[in-house]
Amino acid sequence: MAKVELKQPIVQEIAENLKDAQSLVVVDYRGLTVAQDTELRKALREAGVTYKVYKNTLVKRAIAGTAFESLSDSLEGPNAFAMHDTDATAPARVLAEFAKKAPKLEIKAGVVEGTFYDENGMKAIAEIPSREVLLGRLFGSMQSPITNFARVIKQIAEKDGEVAAE
Repeated sequence: MAKVELKQPIVQEIAENLKDAQSLVVVDYRGLTVAQDTELRKALREAGVTYKVYKNTLVKRAIAGTAFESLSDSLEGPNAFAMHDTDATAPARVLAEFAKKAPKLEIKAGVVEGTFYDENGMKAIAEIPSREVLLGRLFGSMQSPITNFARVIKQIAEKDGEVAAE
């Protein structure tokens, strides 16, 4: 069996994982202990993030002609890849949070919703809250004026009630 035949299924697996992905983040994991790597994988799994280590040449073949092709220049040295299908900022958030505890973990670059970001850009992306948190804030800010208005109307009604009682 030729080497190409052995590698083709892996390239197809990578392409399949990326087909519906909203984001792909490239990280350098060198220097992490086994315990740290296990903890990182657990945190990513809990967030629904797919995290894999692939050979750079196989990833380059899989991303050719896709929205992730701009990452080709970032694929130097040993890399791990984190991707998510629905929450575009989840991989960056989880990795950045973990990098605070394990400074050896280095976010190299990423593509979020078709746009390439370097290391600094990915740090900015990591600061964006999840969709659920943003929706909660939006609804909370919409509810606040309504609640205040209702409170004022109630106070006016109570005041008018006191005047009528006298």
